[in-house]
Amino acid sequence: MRIDVSSYIPGSSPVHACDARVKVVLLAAYSATLFFVRTWMGLGLAALAFVAVAAASGIAWRRFFGLLAPVYAVAALAVAFNGFSLDVWQAGGLGDVLAGVLADVPPVALIGSFGLVPAGFARGCFFAARIVLLVTASLVVTYTTTSTQLTDALCAFMRPLRRLRVPVDDAAMVFSLALRFIPVTAEELARVRDAQWARGAAFSEGGLRARLGAWQTVFVPLFVGLFRRADALAVAMDARCYGTSDVPRTSLARRRLTAGDVCALVTGLAACAALAAWL
Repeated sequence: MRIDVSSYIPGSSPVHACDARVKVVLLAAYSATLFFVRTWMGLGLAALAFVAVAAASGIAWRRFFGLLAPVYAVAALAVAFNGFSLDVWQAGGLGDVLAGVLADVPPVALIGSFGLVPAGFARGCFFAARIVLLVTASLVVTYTTTSTQLTDALCAFMRPLRRLRVPVDDAAMVFSLALRFIPVTAEELARVRDAQWARGAAFSEGGLRARLGAWQTVFVPLFVGLFRRADALAVAMDARCYGTSDVPRTSLARRRLTAGDVCALVTGLAACAALAAWL
């Protein structure tokens, strides 16, 4: 069993060099823009922006689209539930999403009142494309930003909360540990699953009850191992006197926004605002 949970991909592209805070803000603005866009032209321009940034990152396209089977399943469900109706003659329209060439195509009854609604199919395709763009845009950030940079960006965003005595540094540390435990958990899951399979566990045989029972032999030792790792980590942090000082933590190399970062931020926000307002 092999699980690919790699996130950061080293590189020297302009996207890699961009400040993590800028990338997070632009990702949030891009995600919001996708929900404001209501036309196919606007969605196409948003997709073109993603293609341009992804190409500039220098990351292979298969890394964006090769591991999105669950996303494709959700997108297919969006198309199916919007494109087919139990009563095609009473099916609703597109709402505030434009259908383009399918807007005037009448419904097609397949079995009785059940059939295909072309306008709903267009709406489903619109939603499916939106879902795929949301996920792939987030991959651009995770592939070009290390977990340390993401943690520093989170800490920078939460820094004003220090005046309210919010433990910003502790929250950033928890976020960093959660990110670092993701590959550890995946590797542990693969190791335990392989060990149980070698002992004869039938993960793909029998009924649903038998398969769930087989996976029970995986998740029980998995959680036990995770609790042991967490306990060892707590002991190690306590031995290093973590949390015993009230002095705010400092960064080894605090990064400042460059002129290129500011230019990218302003340009990206302006483009997102234009798409959201006019398309």
